Amino acid sequence: MSKRTRAASLTTFVAASVAFGAVLAGPADATGKDSAGKDASVSKHAATNALAKVKAAAWPKFLSASQLPPHPTSSWRAGKVTDGVPDELRFCFEETLPGYDSRYRDFRTDLETNAQQLTFVVGSDAKAKALATRLNKDIRACVTRIEQSDPETEAALKDYGKLSVEEGAHAYGLHTETSWGATDINLYSVGRDGRAVTLVHWGQMGDFSDAPVKAFKKTTTAAVNKLY
Repeated sequence: MSKRTRAASLTTFVAASVAFGAVLAGPADATGKDSAGKDASVSKHAATNALAKVKAAAWPKFLSASQLPPHPTSSWRAGKVTDGVPDELRFCFEETLPGYDSRYRDFRTDLETNAQQLTFVVGSDAKAKALATRLNKDIRACVTRIEQSDPETEAALKDYGKLSVEEGAHAYGLHTETSWGATDINLYSVGRDGRAVTLVHWGQMGDFSDAPVKAFKKTTTAAVNKLY
């Protein structure tokens, strides 16, 4: 074989080798990119889960169903702890709640009796104290808000006093009656421990005589004690 022929053959072999290598490299590179993409997705998912766990761990604990005022004919069921504000608490507190991160837990019975716990964690003890003060004012002002929004409804408030727990708590009863005879009784309490503020609500059809005030105060005390 002449040198020219051997050189041509070598050139052809090298070219073929490069081409073959490129073929091999192509899928390997694509596989690498795909693998990297999957790894990034898995890492992002893991980071999201880790952040959610850290956030959940940083928040105070919530009431359990067994800590609600006992119902004479039905057991309580506790929902999941959820970000946001329950609809049942928007009316009286709608001017205060926006701008705060909050979590809540909803509680239900087989009847119309229901309850909610809403908790906030703010940046300092001073801010938490101011928030608790504002929520207490909202409860006291809700009677006027109700009657102004619906002339067919009368509302009445009872102050059940302060509770000696952590940085303090306060309980109230709010009764409403419509012109056609529908009556509802709601209990509210606001408590604070450090940077955490919790708002507890219980409600059902009825009047002040149907309100489990003593048991609700016990529930409020438990809620505040569980904050930290």
